[in-house]
Amino acid sequence: MKKIFLSLIAIIATTSIIAQKASAYKAEKDKVFDLIHTKLKVDFNFQEKTMNGEEWVTIKPHFYSQNKLVLDAKGMLIHTISLNTKTLNYNYDGQELIIDLDKKYTKDEKFTLHIKYTAQPEKVKQKGSAAITDAKGLYFINPTGIDENKPTQIWTQGETEASSCWFPTIDSPNQKTSQEIYITVPQKFVTLSNGKLEKQTKNTNGTRTDYWNFTPKHAPYLFFMGIGEYEIIKDNYKNIPVDYYVEKKYAPYAKQIFGKTPEMLAFFSKITGIEYPWNKYAQIVGRDYVSGAMENTTAVIHGENAYQVPGELIDDNIQENTIAHEAFHHWFGDLVTAESWSNLTVNESFANYSEYLWREYKYGTDNADAHMLEDITAYKEGKNYDKHLVRFFYDDKEDMFDAVSYNKGGKILHMLRNYLGKEAFYAGLNNYLTNNKYSTGEAHQLRLAFEEVSGKDLNPFFNQWYFNSGHPKLDVSYDYNELRKTVTVNIYQTQDNEFTFPLAIDVFEGTTATRQNVFVNGKDASFTFPYTKQPKLIQINADGVLLCDINENKVLSDYIFQLKNAKYYGHKREALLEVAKKQDDKNAFDAIANAMNDSFYKIRILALENINLINKNSKKRAIENIKKIANNDSKTLVQATAIETLGKLTDPEYKPIFEKALQSPSYSVMGKALVAMYYIDKPLAITKSKELPKEVKEIIATPLTRIYLEEKDETELTFIAGNVMSGMFLSADKKVQTLYKKAYEKIAKSNNTEAIINLTEDIVVKGNQYKQYSFDQVGVNLLRQMIQKQKTANKSNKDKNIEIIKTAMAKLLQ
Repeated sequence: MKKIFLSLIAIIATTSIIAQKASAYKAEKDKVFDLIHTKLKVDFNFQEKTMNGEEWVTIKPHFYSQNKLVLDAKGMLIHTISLNTKTLNYNYDGQELIIDLDKKYTKDEKFTLHIKYTAQPEKVKQKGSAAITDAKGLYFINPTGIDENKPTQIWTQGETEASSCWFPTIDSPNQKTSQEIYITVPQKFVTLSNGKLEKQTKNTNGTRTDYWNFTPKHAPYLFFMGIGEYEIIKDNYKNIPVDYYVEKKYAPYAKQIFGKTPEMLAFFSKITGIEYPWNKYAQIVGRDYVSGAMENTTAVIHGENAYQVPGELIDDNIQENTIAHEAFHHWFGDLVTAESWSNLTVNESFANYSEYLWREYKYGTDNADAHMLEDITAYKEGKNYDKHLVRFFYDDKEDMFDAVSYNKGGKILHMLRNYLGKEAFYAGLNNYLTNNKYSTGEAHQLRLAFEEVSGKDLNPFFNQWYFNSGHPKLDVSYDYNELRKTVTVNIYQTQDNEFTFPLAIDVFEGTTATRQNVFVNGKDASFTFPYTKQPKLIQINADGVLLCDINENKVLSDYIFQLKNAKYYGHKREALLEVAKKQDDKNAFDAIANAMNDSFYKIRILALENINLINKNSKKRAIENIKKIANNDSKTLVQATAIETLGKLTDPEYKPIFEKALQSPSYSVMGKALVAMYYIDKPLAITKSKELPKEVKEIIATPLTRIYLEEKDETELTFIAGNVMSGMFLSADKKVQTLYKKAYEKIAKSNNTEAIINLTEDIVVKGNQYKQYSFDQVGVNLLRQMIQKQKTANKSNKDKNIEIIKTAMAKLLQ
């Protein structure tokens, strides 16, 4: 599962007080029975949003003889249960199906139950998580076709334990079963499920039955069905089909979005030493999907954020990390599955780390380090410090899908690779996967696999990183002995629990760095290094590998030197932000100006965002460089930032640059150019913005919103309204949040009824979508404020607008 950690969650967390209670121990689910095989025949009532199901489930006692079987079955109507044509008695409470077997079965006796049932996903009551915003298993999207702007689709979401919302099963990650599914749908729809499409049969009533067969065994939460009007774009990895299921509009761009998948499968096969272990790899995009993506074995589903067009893809494929994440799950999660949600790390930490590994391989270390730094920043900004990576005490299994299981876990694997060395690390992965394939695993098995390969005792590493919480917080000081020409680095851990760890320290004599690799073993440690001439800088955690916080005293000259000479992206970034605060100093300004030419594009962007061009006449050389960057940088995102920086100068001299940028194939460049042009030639910018196709306007909504608000263009409030909630609560950019808060205020008191309708409808959608985070209450509060603002503004449509707002509020309160 690729998570989506939303800024709205953080916002709600800071404004809500949630009662805390002691969490109970969460054991692995006892294996009373073993699933063997699951065969399903299904068809759908689109009007009622229900599924007619017929199941043959083959099963046997795990060890002890049994005469009762308990299956998970949520919100269903159970019609009949039989075994060898004999009807069985059962009890059903809407959650569990307790079946009286016809005799007591031993562990060597398997049997097949036949169950007829109706799945009713709308009647399921269970919560989602930070990764999964809903948990009813089976989803009907626009089933009656009433929404002309949305296709009719059906898709499933099994993780964590929601497959039992659409077929009775033992819904636990420590179960494994093979499967067959016969899916009957109207002939206009295509279907996707796990494994191979063996047969398609046209029926006389205008439907078609597709038979999907999956012969290996995998966990029930990985079962999948996807149904809709899709184009299937064919690709391959060696002799294995790799297919992309997309809506017709996006078919021309499917390979631009997903086309690196075969290379990813090759790369992951190489580093694990295990060839991709399944018979196909398909990816489908689902509307209104409840997460980022899901690793259903051979049938990955992505949210509609995956859809991008060339004007976006030229800037960055925002789905690429997710594509890698789900692909690597086919080894870690699908081939070997966490035996319990407490051990989710053996699924999600690896999938998170795969994003780093892919970016390191494809784009280089700086790119991978920048991505990991963003992940670790998110971990540190959340309330995560006191959580163990392996957690046996939690309130709900969904709570495990957080920045500890994902982000911190990925960083811990990075530290482990550094500690063992790449060769031993990858050999350890192979050992773990080989020993546990088509079965389950936990952190202890992972440790033993690495120990067997490396010969090292990894208990200390796993005890402090897997079975404990937090990370080192280091106070660092230096003692120089000029007589002996030595420097002593003093490291003191200020956190409660003590960590031991390897640490890279760079000692810079001039611009030459000497790498010192030490091992910190104790709360208070000191290391003495010789030097020939006084070091210019001591860089702690020089490779950025250690997860830690560092407190040390540095002055401006240290940061300027660090910006120019540090090896690790995170140190360059830290230095740039510190130097940027003091650009009245010429050396500081020059350092920022030089950073605009850094080899890594994210440093160039950061420099452009932070350079201070006040008193621009004295900074002509830097401005000339920015002009060149705006026209010629190899990365369109850098060009866009350069245009934004020039735009702040509001100088007509740069109009030709902005005019050229308006013709750019990059939507980020075009959007920044429109805003820049607005401040020097408003009529031209407004004309250009009005001429844009609707789909382009939606993509560059934020710069257009800025222009329309500045222009006080009431006619565009309807357009702005559709993006307000996402801008206020789903963007991580504080400037964007502020812009859309201003837009909300403007619309809330406006006379534009259509804009009021668009905004209130989106508040209702977002309120229901993120209800488990109490966002419905946030929506109610926003609507109440809108009523007050309408009353205060007292415009001609006041009464009509207030009624619209009240109707929306009623939908959230019901």
